Amino acid sequence: MKVASANGVKVELHDLGGTGPHMLMSHANGFHGLCWKPVAANLNKRFHCYAHDHRGHGDTAAPKDWKVAWSGYAADATAAAKAVAQKGGIIGVGHSMGGATLLLTAMKHPELFRGLLLYEPILFPDDVRRPANRPNVLAEGAARRKPSFKSLDEAIKNYSSKLPMSHFTPEALEAYVHGGFRKGDDGLMHLKCSPELESENFKNPNIPNLWKKLPEIGIPVWVLSGHPEPFQPSGFAEAIADRLPKGNHIEYSDLDHFGPFVDPVRIARIIDTFADTLEP
Repeated sequence: MKVASANGVKVELHDLGGTGPHMLMSHANGFHGLCWKPVAANLNKRFHCYAHDHRGHGDTAAPKDWKVAWSGYAADATAAAKAVAQKGGIIGVGHSMGGATLLLTAMKHPELFRGLLLYEPILFPDDVRRPANRPNVLAEGAARRKPSFKSLDEAIKNYSSKLPMSHFTPEALEAYVHGGFRKGDDGLMHLKCSPELESENFKNPNIPNLWKKLPEIGIPVWVLSGHPEPFQPSGFAEAIADRLPKGNHIEYSDLDHFGPFVDPVRIARIIDTFADTLEP
């Protein structure tokens, strides 16, 4: 279903099924809400899971001539959280960009959440700047991403032979491809999130004021990460948790930035454990 966000954006909200308290899952740059299906499948006996598509991703269209801004993505996450809100708050689960948008939402609307579990949220300390001579590998890689395939099967075959998606479970890769492409008038399957938009997001990782205001977010937040790498989200995950009044950091040294799709069962298990620590 569609829910209203800012600038006339209609945010696609996916019902991933299940019964119980509501959980909202927020996706990474270049991904979409349906990528969370393998994780949600391991939580559906206890939670009713939802996931949204940020503007320009999945089935949520970006406004015409929209200039990439974190405020827009935060507005989308806020609209989705309000749409599934419950008395006492919901649980928010976010990956990368999706983790940052949930933090932005919680900063302004803490009453919406019982707690947040975030896997390597995109957030850098205010005093950290990328060295001028260090290439932006993520932005450059996204810009080169192949935008079209003859079929979904061809896309799956392509991704399954290349990092990082070659490490995804078959179910996770299928969820990414089946929700991330649409058929064009030319008969080809085209990425819903354009390589240009994905690349532009990677060029603008700094979120104004969020680092400064992390101590104001009083709800429980668990920050998960894979093996820490310099100038990557994994390298700042522990620092993010330390700035949060009720923050907790957990490192999985055998995982990378795409942990939720490399091991969705393990990520679901830690979400379940996190929920046990929250007040009803």
